[in-house]
This record gives sequence, structure tokens and C-alpha cells, in this order.
Amino acid sequence: MIIERQQDVTVAATSVMERTSDPRLREIMVSLVKHLHGFVRDVRLTEAEFREAAAIIGELGKLTTDTHNEIILMAGSLGVSSLVCLLNNGDQGNTETAQSLLGPFWRLNSPRVENGGSIVRSDTPGAPLFVTARVVDAAGQPIAGAEVDIWHASPVGLYENQDPEQAEMNLRGKFTSDADGRFWFRSVMMTGYPIPTSGVVGRLLKQQGRHPYRPAHLHALIFKPGFKVLISQVYDPADPHIDSDVQFGVTKALIGDFVRHDEPHPTASDIGTPWFSLDYVYRMEVGDAVLPRPPIK
Repeated sequence: MIIERQQDVTVAATSVMERTSDPRLREIMVSLVKHLHGFVRDVRLTEAEFREAAAIIGELGKLTTDTHNEIILMAGSLGVSSLVCLLNNGDQGNTETAQSLLGPFWRLNSPRVENGGSIVRSDTPGAPLFVTARVVDAAGQPIAGAEVDIWHASPVGLYENQDPEQAEMNLRGKFTSDADGRFWFRSVMMTGYPIPTSGVVGRLLKQQGRHPYRPAHLHALIFKPGFKVLISQVYDPADPHIDSDVQFGVTKALIGDFVRHDEPHPTASDIGTPWFSLDYVYRMEVGDAVLPRPPIK
């Protein structure tokens, strides 16, 4: 159509989107155009602001590499990642769920570790952490043979791919749940850390007067045919940023009980005090077992 007034642009663009053959893509594109045009009108976006926004989107792409994902950082910092997760789990957002953000640091092909083994592969100072966990279904029945990817940041707040001082795949491991749905391992207590702030996300946080910190957490990705892949983070409630996560990822269901022990460990005579323990139950929902695309290599 020939555009006569600004309202005609939305009508024309929407009508084109409505010709999309795929029903779900058509629904998404029609809604996207309506909301984008509504946003432009609502804030009366200037031409200079539009050019700046286009440049920022381009910069997000350029900053996303094999080892860093600025786009995922931005999605989390806007609360989009957390919202998408909660809308699609826990009975479509109506009940608690162990699902959480994938984050920008999951890697494929973590080394396999026997239950009871350690995921510490290089000198990593920190209080020892002993994790015991169970994988169960919605009814609480154990899920045997689930593959469990575990990863977390070091006590200096860096993942191994960010830190040349750490060995390859340090603080990463893949376990298999036993007949009772259990898996267990040894690591070191993690700490909270700032997300990378050298790019677009860092500039946004500075403009908003926000801190860049994520509270200490343990990542898990659990795969078992017949169940939806469970992506989870378990948070330490003692972290000073537990109620102000820069990525909006902390929910009540994800707060773990990291217990401090000041007495000697009953079986590991090689460690001192204090040491910590975590016991957690991961609940999986029936669904398609589809692994996500790794955000980094």
C-alpha cells in the first residue's frame, strides 16, 4: 500500500506478516511488529536513537564469540531469559520449577566422572564442597541413568574458559544417576562473581547504577530420554547478592542449603575445616529430550 500517514506503516507491515505460511512464525511476527511499532510510538523514538539502537544490536553480534556470548548476557540483564524459562516450565509458570537459566558458560563434552569423584582438575584454593543429589520425576520417583552435566565458577569468580590459570574443563564434569536417581561428587565452594562488563551490557548497567554481580551458584544440565532437559542453578542463600541478581535468575525453588561444617569430615581425611555440603533434589518434567545449543565452545 502507498503510505499516507504514520499509522499506515503498521497496517502495511502487519498485513505482510500475516501472509507467513508457518502458523507459529506468523503469530510471532504479527505480534512482534505490533509491539515494536507500539514501543516506537510510546517512547517517540528519535532518528538518532534509532541509529544508536541499530549500532548497539550490531555490537552485540560482534562481541559474541566462541568464548563469550554478549547477547545472552543482555537477555539475562533485561530479565528476558528468566521470564522465558518460567513461562515454559512449572505448569506454564503456575508452579515452582527447578528449571533456570542456561547461562553463557555451558560447554559440551564435559569429562565423565564416577560418582564420588572430584571435578577439581587444577590447583583451586577454596573450602571443599561435597554435593549429594537425586534426580526424580514429578511424582518423586527416582530417575536412573540420567546424564548430569555439572559446572560452576571457581572461588575467584571465573569459569575455566575465562581463566588461563585453570586447567581445561576445571570444575566441570558429567555424572550418571544410579538406580536410586542419586549422583554425588566433590568440588570446592564457589563464589559470586561479576558478569563481563567490557561491552554493551556493562555500559547499560553503569547507566542504570546497577551492580554486575551474580550470587554464588551451582549449574546442572540433566538429560534423560522421555524427559525435558532440566537446566538448573542452585544458589547459596548466604551470598550478599542473593536478592539482587543482575540476571534475575534466583527463585525460591533454586535456593540450596549449603551447610558449613567446622568438624572433621567423616570420611575424607585429607581435608581441613571448614567444609561445606549440599543436598538437593532435581525434579524433571516429562517431555522431549532436546539439548540446547551451547552458547560457547
